[in-house]
Amino acid sequence: MNVSLNCGLIGLPMVGKTTVFNLLTGAGVEISNFLTGKTETNVGVAKVPDIRVDYLSNMYKPRKVTYAQIQFSDVPGLVRGSSQGKGVGNQFLNTIRNVDMLAHVVRAYVDPDLPHVDGELDPLRDVETINMELLFADMEIIEKRIEKIKGGKKAKKEHAFELDVLMKCLEALENEMPIGQLTLTDEEKLVLKNFSFLTEKPLVLAVNTDEKQFKLKSYPGREDLEAYAAGHGLLVIEICGRIEMEINLLPEEDKEMFLADLGVSQSGIDRLAQAAYGYLGLISFFTAGEDEVKAWTIKKGTDAKRAAGKIHSDLERGFIKAEVVKYRDLNDLGNMAKVKEKGLYRLEGKEYIVEDGDIINFRFNV
Repeated sequence: MNVSLNCGLIGLPMVGKTTVFNLLTGAGVEISNFLTGKTETNVGVAKVPDIRVDYLSNMYKPRKVTYAQIQFSDVPGLVRGSSQGKGVGNQFLNTIRNVDMLAHVVRAYVDPDLPHVDGELDPLRDVETINMELLFADMEIIEKRIEKIKGGKKAKKEHAFELDVLMKCLEALENEMPIGQLTLTDEEKLVLKNFSFLTEKPLVLAVNTDEKQFKLKSYPGREDLEAYAAGHGLLVIEICGRIEMEINLLPEEDKEMFLADLGVSQSGIDRLAQAAYGYLGLISFFTAGEDEVKAWTIKKGTDAKRAAGKIHSDLERGFIKAEVVKYRDLNDLGNMAKVKEKGLYRLEGKEYIVEDGDIINFRFNV
């Protein structure tokens, strides 16, 4: 599976989280208008639309086309006090500890048939409620670990360092600061690696609006939420879950027209994928031929040799050269012959830093 990243969808109950999950993954999971107390996590994979993959596919007519993919995990709605066992508790938060990022689905739409769990609509209050639950969930893990270290018969040297780092994290959480905002050394970060703290993960706020709000770019509490997000370095994207899901079910030729009517040129998965890639510092390079056109996702700043290893360890081990063409050059000129004619087909060594949109053929010898 060509999964480039894992994203956990979190939020209060009845905010349209499963609708957004279905929009992103096309999974068709049943949506309930009631607090069901369910504790299963829905998992689905979304294809990341990419016009560059489409272009290369039209050019090569390959037997197989592989887009980058994002795996989404939709966890049951959290309620205030989940960390103390309210509602169905937060035991299912452990199912998303290994995701790369979190997307908090925040409700902005009004629906008289579906009252908000906390009464009035207040997106900022909802964000703060969920953030507190994440803080409490991390605090619980830290407190248990500290207790275990202190209760050990022999306090090893590395435990002393771990204890210092955990105490620093605990103090931050007690002051309502996510672990991700702490300034830590590389050595300290290494200590935290196996804990997969939720407040250490990048967080995107996905505001779920109704059609009118989406078109007007206005919903109750928008200014307060955006000011909070700016102050905390959080990214906000707006999604019209219900309408976009309906648009998603239409034939391709109709989708564009209906999205344009909503005032956007890209679907929800496009916008979330772009936000996630930018936020996590990810880029895509491509391999193209008659067998397959494929998008590969790597971290920005990855060299050619390590990028080759993303495809197969043999390519990294026996790396000789990377034949590189820029997507924009191929798109401008229309075919590889013209790209070569203009001297834009380049051979690069192992230290070449791969750029977004590079089309690469790796030469290797094992």
